[in-house]
Amino acid sequence: MKKLKNILLRLVLVMVMLAVQLNSYAQCAMCRASVANNASNGDTALAGSLNSGILYLFFTPYLLIGVIAALWFYNSKRNGGK
Repeated sequence: MKKLKNILLRLVLVMVMLAVQLNSYAQCAMCRASVANNASNGDTALAGSLNSGILYLFFTPYLLIGVIAALWFYNSKRNGGK
Protein backbone atom coordinates (compact mmCIF):
# COMPACT_ATOMS: atom_id res chain seq x y z
CA MET A 1 0.00 0.00 0.00
CA LYS A 2 2.86 2.35 0.82
CA LYS A 3 4.46 1.59 -2.54
CA LEU A 4 1.21 2.46 -4.34
CA LYS A 5 1.02 5.78 -2.48
CA ASN A 6 4.63 6.49 -3.44
CA ILE A 7 3.89 5.77 -7.12
CA LEU A 8 0.76 7.92 -7.04
CA LEU A 9 2.66 10.76 -5.37
CA ARG A 10 5.34 10.62 -8.06
CA LEU A 11 2.70 10.52 -10.79
CA VAL A 12 0.93 13.57 -9.34
CA LEU A 13 4.26 15.38 -9.05
CA VAL A 14 5.08 14.67 -12.70
CA MET A 15 1.60 15.83 -13.76
CA VAL A 16 1.99 19.08 -11.82
CA MET A 17 5.39 19.70 -13.36
CA LEU A 18 3.95 19.08 -16.84
CA ALA A 19 0.99 21.35 -16.15
CA VAL A 20 3.18 24.30 -15.18
CA GLN A 21 3.32 26.51 -18.22
CA LEU A 22 6.75 27.80 -19.14
CA ASN A 23 7.59 30.37 -21.77
CA SER A 24 8.48 28.76 -25.06
CA TYR A 25 10.54 30.50 -27.71
CA ALA A 26 10.63 27.61 -30.18
CA GLN A 27 8.63 28.75 -33.18
CA CYS A 28 8.78 28.03 -36.87
CA ALA A 29 9.84 30.78 -39.27
CA MET A 30 6.29 31.51 -40.43
CA CYS A 31 4.99 31.72 -36.86
CA ARG A 32 7.86 33.98 -35.84
CA ALA A 33 7.17 36.29 -38.78
CA SER A 34 3.46 36.42 -37.92
CA VAL A 35 4.19 37.25 -34.29
CA ALA A 36 6.76 39.88 -35.27
CA ASN A 37 4.30 41.48 -37.68
CA ASN A 38 1.53 41.59 -35.09
CA ALA A 39 3.90 42.85 -32.38
CA SER A 40 5.00 45.72 -34.61
CA ASN A 41 1.32 46.64 -35.02
CA GLY A 42 0.82 46.60 -31.24
CA ASP A 43 -0.95 43.23 -30.88
CA THR A 44 0.98 41.07 -28.39
CA ALA A 45 -1.81 38.63 -27.48
CA LEU A 46 -1.03 36.36 -30.43
CA ALA A 47 2.45 35.54 -29.14
CA GLY A 48 1.15 34.21 -25.83
CA SER A 49 -1.59 32.21 -27.50
CA LEU A 50 0.85 30.72 -29.99
CA ASN A 51 3.24 29.68 -27.24
CA SER A 52 0.40 28.09 -25.27
CA GLY A 53 -0.68 26.17 -28.38
CA ILE A 54 2.85 24.92 -28.96
CA LEU A 55 3.09 23.66 -25.37
CA TYR A 56 -0.34 22.02 -25.62
CA LEU A 57 0.61 20.17 -28.79
CA PHE A 58 3.95 19.15 -27.25
CA PHE A 59 2.60 17.68 -24.00
CA THR A 60 -0.58 15.98 -25.25
CA PRO A 61 1.07 12.82 -26.68
CA TYR A 62 3.19 12.36 -23.55
CA LEU A 63 0.12 12.73 -21.34
CA LEU A 64 -1.81 10.16 -23.38
CA ILE A 65 1.09 7.69 -23.30
CA GLY A 66 1.40 8.20 -19.54
CA VAL A 67 -2.29 7.52 -18.95
CA ILE A 68 -2.20 4.39 -21.12
CA ALA A 69 0.94 3.15 -19.33
CA ALA A 70 -0.62 3.77 -15.91
CA LEU A 71 -3.80 1.91 -16.88
CA TRP A 72 -1.76 -0.96 -18.28
CA PHE A 73 0.35 -1.09 -15.10
CA TYR A 74 -2.64 -1.12 -12.73
CA ASN A 75 -4.47 -3.66 -14.87
CA SER A 76 -1.45 -5.98 -14.92
CA LYS A 77 -1.06 -5.65 -11.14
CA ARG A 78 -4.73 -6.46 -10.58
CA ASN A 79 -4.70 -9.46 -12.94
CA GLY A 80 -1.35 -10.68 -11.64
CA GLY A 81 -2.77 -11.29 -8.18
CA LYS A 82 -5.49 -13.67 -9.41
